[in-house]
Amino acid sequence: MPIRFKQLDLNLLRVFDEVMAERNLTRAADNLAMTQPAVSNAIRRLREALQDDLVRRQGFGVEPTARALALWPSVRAALSQLRESIAPEGFDHTQAQDTFILAMSDATAADLMPPLVSTLDAVAPGVSMRVLPLTTRDPRTLLEKGGVDIAVGHFPGVMAELDAVHLHEASPSFLHSRLYSGRYVVVMRRDHPLAKKKQLALDEFCAARHLLVSFSGRPFGFVDEALRMRGKQRRVVMTVNQFFTAGRVVVSSDLLTVLPADFVNTTGMAHAMTIRELPLQVPDIHVDALWHRHAEQRPAHQWLLETIQRCAALATSTEEPLT
Repeated sequence: MPIRFKQLDLNLLRVFDEVMAERNLTRAADNLAMTQPAVSNAIRRLREALQDDLVRRQGFGVEPTARALALWPSVRAALSQLRESIAPEGFDHTQAQDTFILAMSDATAADLMPPLVSTLDAVAPGVSMRVLPLTTRDPRTLLEKGGVDIAVGHFPGVMAELDAVHLHEASPSFLHSRLYSGRYVVVMRRDHPLAKKKQLALDEFCAARHLLVSFSGRPFGFVDEALRMRGKQRRVVMTVNQFFTAGRVVVSSDLLTVLPADFVNTTGMAHAMTIRELPLQVPDIHVDALWHRHAEQRPAHQWLLETIQRCAALATSTEEPLT
Protein backbone atom coordinates (compact mmCIF):
# COMPACT_ATOMS: atom_id res chain seq x y z
CA MET A 1 0.00 0.00 0.00
CA PRO A 2 1.50 3.40 -0.96
CA ILE A 3 2.27 5.86 1.84
CA ARG A 4 -0.17 8.79 1.96
CA PHE A 5 1.78 11.81 3.16
CA LYS A 6 -1.38 13.92 3.60
CA GLN A 7 -2.62 11.50 6.25
CA LEU A 8 0.68 11.33 8.14
CA ASP A 9 0.73 12.91 11.61
CA LEU A 10 3.88 15.06 11.45
CA ASN A 11 4.15 15.05 15.24
CA LEU A 12 5.31 11.47 14.90
CA LEU A 13 8.43 12.72 13.15
CA ARG A 14 9.46 14.72 16.24
CA VAL A 15 9.25 11.53 18.29
CA PHE A 16 11.14 9.60 15.62
CA ASP A 17 13.93 12.21 15.59
CA GLU A 18 14.34 12.10 19.36
CA VAL A 19 14.36 8.29 19.47
CA MET A 20 16.97 8.20 16.72
CA ALA A 21 19.12 10.74 18.55
CA GLU A 22 18.93 8.96 21.91
CA ARG A 23 18.61 5.33 20.73
CA ASN A 24 16.57 4.89 23.91
CA LEU A 25 12.79 5.23 24.42
CA THR A 26 12.99 6.34 28.06
CA ARG A 27 15.47 9.15 27.39
CA ALA A 28 13.50 10.22 24.32
CA ALA A 29 10.33 10.36 26.41
CA ASP A 30 12.06 12.50 29.07
CA ASN A 31 13.36 14.92 26.44
CA LEU A 32 9.91 15.24 24.88
CA ALA A 33 8.08 15.51 28.24
CA MET A 34 6.06 12.43 27.29
CA THR A 35 5.50 9.05 28.91
CA GLN A 36 7.37 6.04 27.52
CA PRO A 37 4.10 4.33 26.48
CA ALA A 38 3.18 7.46 24.51
CA VAL A 39 6.54 7.37 22.72
CA SER A 40 6.12 3.64 22.00
CA ASN A 41 2.65 4.29 20.64
CA ALA A 42 3.94 7.08 18.39
CA ILE A 43 6.66 4.82 17.00
CA ARG A 44 4.07 2.07 16.43
CA ARG A 45 1.87 4.47 14.45
CA LEU A 46 4.83 5.66 12.38
CA ARG A 47 5.82 2.05 11.71
CA GLU A 48 2.36 1.36 10.36
CA ALA A 49 2.40 4.51 8.22
CA LEU A 50 5.88 3.86 6.77
CA GLN A 51 5.55 0.05 6.65
CA ASP A 52 8.89 -0.49 8.38
CA ASP A 53 9.97 -1.52 11.90
CA LEU A 54 12.15 1.65 12.14
CA VAL A 55 13.74 0.57 15.45
CA ARG A 56 14.19 -2.76 17.21
CA ARG A 57 15.01 -3.34 20.86
CA GLN A 58 18.66 -4.11 21.55
CA GLY A 59 20.11 -4.31 25.05
CA PHE A 60 18.97 -1.27 27.02
CA GLY A 61 18.11 0.74 23.91
CA VAL A 62 16.96 0.42 20.34
CA GLU A 63 18.77 -0.23 17.06
CA PRO A 64 17.49 1.58 13.92
CA THR A 65 16.71 -0.25 10.70
CA ALA A 66 18.33 0.64 7.38
CA ARG A 67 15.17 2.53 6.39
CA ALA A 68 15.30 4.59 9.59
CA LEU A 69 18.96 5.46 9.07
CA ALA A 70 18.24 6.56 5.52
CA LEU A 71 15.22 8.63 6.56
CA TRP A 72 16.61 10.32 9.67
CA PRO A 73 18.97 12.91 8.11
CA SER A 74 16.13 14.35 5.99
CA VAL A 75 13.71 14.38 8.94
CA ARG A 76 16.24 16.02 11.26
CA ALA A 77 17.18 18.65 8.67
CA ALA A 78 13.51 19.48 7.99
CA LEU A 79 12.67 19.76 11.69
CA SER A 80 15.74 21.88 12.34
CA GLN A 81 14.90 24.26 9.52
CA LEU A 82 11.27 24.51 10.66
CA ARG A 83 12.29 25.09 14.28
CA GLU A 84 14.74 27.80 13.28
CA SER A 85 12.12 29.55 11.14
CA ILE A 86 9.36 29.47 13.77
CA ALA A 87 11.36 29.90 16.97
CA PRO A 88 14.96 30.80 16.25
CA GLU A 89 17.24 30.03 19.16
CA GLY A 90 20.60 31.48 19.94
CA PHE A 91 23.46 29.61 21.56
CA ASP A 92 24.88 31.10 24.73
CA HIS A 93 28.18 29.28 25.07
CA THR A 94 28.79 30.80 28.51
CA GLN A 95 25.71 29.03 29.90
CA ALA A 96 25.47 26.00 27.60
CA GLN A 97 25.73 22.45 28.97
CA ASP A 98 25.99 20.78 25.55
CA THR A 99 28.21 17.80 24.72
CA PHE A 100 29.78 17.74 21.26
CA ILE A 101 31.24 14.66 19.62
CA LEU A 102 34.26 15.01 17.33
CA ALA A 103 36.08 12.35 15.31
CA MET A 104 39.78 12.80 14.55
CA SER A 105 43.08 10.94 14.52
CA ASP A 106 45.53 11.14 17.39
CA ALA A 107 47.82 13.39 15.34
CA THR A 108 45.03 15.90 14.66
CA ALA A 109 43.84 15.74 18.27
CA ALA A 110 47.37 16.47 19.48
CA ASP A 111 47.27 19.74 17.53
CA LEU A 112 43.70 20.84 18.25
CA MET A 113 42.83 19.65 21.74
CA PRO A 114 45.23 21.80 23.82
CA PRO A 115 43.89 25.13 22.47
CA LEU A 116 40.36 23.71 22.50
CA VAL A 117 40.63 22.84 26.20
CA SER A 118 41.91 26.35 26.96
CA THR A 119 39.07 27.89 24.96
CA LEU A 120 36.40 25.86 26.78
CA ASP A 121 37.88 26.75 30.16
CA ALA A 122 37.84 30.43 29.28
CA VAL A 123 34.53 30.92 27.44
CA ALA A 124 32.38 27.76 27.69
CA PRO A 125 32.98 26.05 31.05
CA GLY A 126 29.78 23.99 30.85
CA VAL A 127 30.47 22.55 27.39
CA SER A 128 31.95 19.06 27.08
CA MET A 129 33.83 17.45 24.20
CA ARG A 130 34.08 13.78 23.33
CA VAL A 131 36.72 12.74 20.80
CA LEU A 132 36.25 9.45 18.97
CA PRO A 133 39.14 7.79 17.12
CA LEU A 134 39.01 8.35 13.38
CA THR A 135 39.63 5.00 11.72
CA THR A 136 38.66 5.85 8.16
CA ARG A 137 39.46 8.37 5.43
CA ASP A 138 35.72 8.62 4.70
CA PRO A 139 33.73 9.52 7.85
CA ARG A 140 30.48 10.35 6.04
CA THR A 141 28.68 7.30 7.42
CA LEU A 142 29.51 8.40 10.98
CA LEU A 143 28.17 11.87 10.28
CA GLU A 144 25.06 10.61 8.53
CA LYS A 145 24.12 8.37 11.45
CA GLY A 146 24.30 11.38 13.76
CA GLY A 147 26.87 9.90 16.14
CA VAL A 148 29.46 12.57 15.32
CA ASP A 149 28.96 16.34 15.04
CA ILE A 150 32.14 17.13 13.09
CA ALA A 151 34.93 14.96 11.70
CA VAL A 152 38.36 16.57 11.41
CA GLY A 153 41.13 15.07 9.31
CA HIS A 154 42.78 14.48 5.95
CA PHE A 155 40.07 13.26 3.56
CA PRO A 156 41.50 13.70 0.04
CA GLY A 157 39.10 11.30 -1.68
CA VAL A 158 36.04 12.76 0.05
CA MET A 159 37.09 16.34 -0.70
CA ALA A 160 37.56 15.58 -4.40
CA GLU A 161 34.17 13.90 -4.56
CA LEU A 162 32.41 16.71 -2.69
CA ASP A 163 33.98 19.38 -4.91
CA ALA A 164 32.56 17.55 -7.92
CA VAL A 165 29.15 17.16 -6.24
CA HIS A 166 28.99 20.87 -5.34
CA LEU A 167 29.09 21.71 -9.05
CA HIS A 168 25.84 19.85 -9.64
CA GLU A 169 23.89 20.00 -6.37
CA ALA A 170 22.43 23.13 -4.82
CA SER A 171 22.16 21.43 -1.41
CA PRO A 172 24.91 18.84 -0.98
CA SER A 173 24.58 16.38 1.90
CA PHE A 174 28.00 17.20 3.36
CA LEU A 175 29.85 20.47 3.88
CA HIS A 176 33.47 21.16 4.74
CA SER A 177 35.94 23.85 5.78
CA ARG A 178 39.72 23.86 5.32
CA LEU A 179 41.43 24.25 8.71
CA TYR A 180 45.14 24.10 7.86
CA SER A 181 47.70 22.49 5.60
CA GLY A 182 51.05 20.86 6.20
CA ARG A 183 53.59 18.45 4.78
CA TYR A 184 54.90 14.96 5.43
CA VAL A 185 58.47 14.14 6.52
CA VAL A 186 60.55 11.02 7.05
CA VAL A 187 61.10 10.13 10.72
CA MET A 188 63.74 7.80 12.17
CA ARG A 189 65.58 7.29 15.47
CA ARG A 190 68.53 9.60 16.23
CA ASP A 191 71.20 6.94 15.73
CA HIS A 192 69.65 5.31 12.68
CA PRO A 193 72.30 4.55 10.00
CA LEU A 194 70.55 6.95 7.60
CA ALA A 195 70.46 9.75 10.20
CA LYS A 196 74.01 10.73 9.24
CA LYS A 197 72.82 11.84 5.83
CA LYS A 198 71.49 15.37 5.45
CA GLN A 199 69.45 14.34 2.45
CA LEU A 200 67.97 10.92 1.68
CA ALA A 201 68.42 9.44 -1.77
CA LEU A 202 65.35 7.79 -3.24
CA ASP A 203 67.06 4.41 -3.53
CA GLU A 204 68.19 4.60 0.12
CA PHE A 205 64.64 5.39 1.16
CA CYS A 206 63.25 2.46 -0.84
CA ALA A 207 65.87 0.02 0.47
CA ALA A 208 65.03 0.76 4.12
CA ARG A 209 62.38 -1.10 6.15
CA HIS A 210 59.23 0.94 6.74
CA LEU A 211 56.35 1.34 9.18
CA LEU A 212 53.09 2.69 7.73
CA VAL A 213 50.27 4.44 9.59
CA SER A 214 47.23 2.84 7.98
CA PHE A 215 43.66 3.15 9.27
CA SER A 216 42.58 0.21 7.13
CA GLY A 217 45.61 -1.99 7.83
CA ARG A 218 46.53 -2.13 4.13
CA PRO A 219 50.34 -1.99 3.62
CA PHE A 220 49.96 0.52 0.79
CA GLY A 221 49.49 4.27 1.09
CA PHE A 222 49.98 7.56 -0.72
CA VAL A 223 53.80 7.25 -0.52
CA ASP A 224 53.62 3.82 -2.14
CA GLU A 225 51.37 5.22 -4.86
CA ALA A 226 53.89 8.01 -5.53
CA LEU A 227 56.69 5.44 -5.67
CA ARG A 228 54.71 3.23 -8.04
CA MET A 229 54.29 6.15 -10.43
CA ARG A 230 58.11 6.31 -10.58
CA GLY A 231 58.55 2.56 -11.00
CA LYS A 232 59.79 2.17 -7.40
CA GLN A 233 58.57 0.41 -4.28
CA ARG A 234 59.48 0.12 -0.61
CA ARG A 235 59.08 -2.67 1.91
CA VAL A 236 56.40 -2.00 4.54
CA VAL A 237 57.09 -4.49 7.32
CA MET A 238 54.56 -3.15 9.83
CA THR A 239 51.34 -1.13 9.91
CA VAL A 240 49.76 0.62 12.90
CA ASN A 241 46.62 2.74 13.13
CA GLN A 242 47.94 5.57 15.32
CA PHE A 243 50.60 8.20 14.70
CA PHE A 244 51.76 8.14 18.35
CA THR A 245 52.30 4.40 18.10
CA ALA A 246 54.32 4.91 14.93
CA GLY A 247 56.57 7.41 16.71
CA ARG A 248 57.09 5.08 19.67
CA VAL A 249 58.02 2.14 17.42
CA VAL A 250 60.37 4.17 15.23
CA VAL A 251 62.49 5.61 18.07
CA SER A 252 63.27 2.09 19.26
CA SER A 253 63.84 0.35 15.93
CA ASP A 254 65.51 0.67 12.53
CA LEU A 255 62.20 1.32 10.79
CA LEU A 256 61.43 4.55 8.93
CA THR A 257 58.00 6.12 8.96
CA VAL A 258 56.33 9.11 7.33
CA LEU A 259 54.51 11.52 9.65
CA PRO A 260 52.97 15.00 9.45
CA ALA A 261 55.76 17.48 10.18
CA ASP A 262 53.73 19.51 12.66
CA PHE A 263 52.91 16.36 14.63
CA VAL A 264 56.51 15.49 15.54
CA ASN A 265 56.88 18.18 18.20
CA THR A 266 53.66 17.10 19.92
CA THR A 267 54.78 13.48 20.42
CA GLY A 268 57.13 14.28 23.31
CA MET A 269 59.69 12.15 21.48
CA ALA A 270 61.18 14.73 19.09
CA HIS A 271 64.48 14.66 21.02
CA ALA A 272 64.87 10.99 20.05
CA MET A 273 63.98 11.51 16.38
CA THR A 274 65.77 12.62 13.25
CA ILE A 275 63.69 14.32 10.58
CA ARG A 276 64.47 14.30 6.87
CA GLU A 277 62.59 15.56 3.84
CA LEU A 278 60.92 12.96 1.65
CA PRO A 279 63.04 12.17 -1.43
CA LEU A 280 59.98 12.37 -3.69
CA GLN A 281 56.99 14.64 -4.22
CA VAL A 282 53.74 13.75 -2.42
CA PRO A 283 50.59 15.84 -1.93
CA ASP A 284 50.47 18.19 1.05
CA ILE A 285 48.27 17.37 4.04
CA HIS A 286 45.02 19.30 4.02
CA VAL A 287 43.12 19.02 7.30
CA ASP A 288 39.40 19.71 6.90
CA ALA A 289 36.34 19.89 9.11
CA LEU A 290 33.50 17.84 7.64
CA TRP A 291 29.86 17.80 8.76
CA HIS A 292 26.39 16.79 7.59
CA ARG A 293 24.08 19.39 6.11
CA HIS A 294 21.40 18.75 8.74
CA ALA A 295 23.65 20.41 11.37
CA GLU A 296 24.24 23.56 9.34
CA GLN A 297 21.37 25.68 10.69
CA ARG A 298 21.93 24.97 14.38
CA PRO A 299 23.50 27.89 16.28
CA ALA A 300 25.35 25.40 18.50
CA HIS A 301 26.95 23.84 15.43
CA GLN A 302 27.97 27.25 14.10
CA TRP A 303 29.65 28.05 17.41
CA LEU A 304 31.41 24.67 17.46
CA LEU A 305 32.73 25.08 13.92
CA GLU A 306 33.94 28.63 14.52
CA THR A 307 35.65 27.50 17.74
CA ILE A 308 37.44 24.66 15.94
CA GLN A 309 38.53 27.05 13.20
CA ARG A 310 39.99 29.49 15.73
CA CYS A 311 41.76 26.70 17.63
CA ALA A 312 43.22 25.32 14.40
CA ALA A 313 44.57 28.76 13.50
CA LEU A 314 46.05 29.13 16.99
CA ALA A 315 47.62 25.66 16.92
CA THR A 316 49.29 26.11 13.56
CA SER A 317 50.52 29.63 14.30
CA THR A 318 52.39 28.43 17.39
CA GLU A 319 54.06 25.40 15.84
CA GLU A 320 57.83 25.52 16.24
CA PRO A 321 59.90 24.89 13.12
CA LEU A 322 61.63 21.52 12.87
CA THR A 323 65.41 21.32 12.99
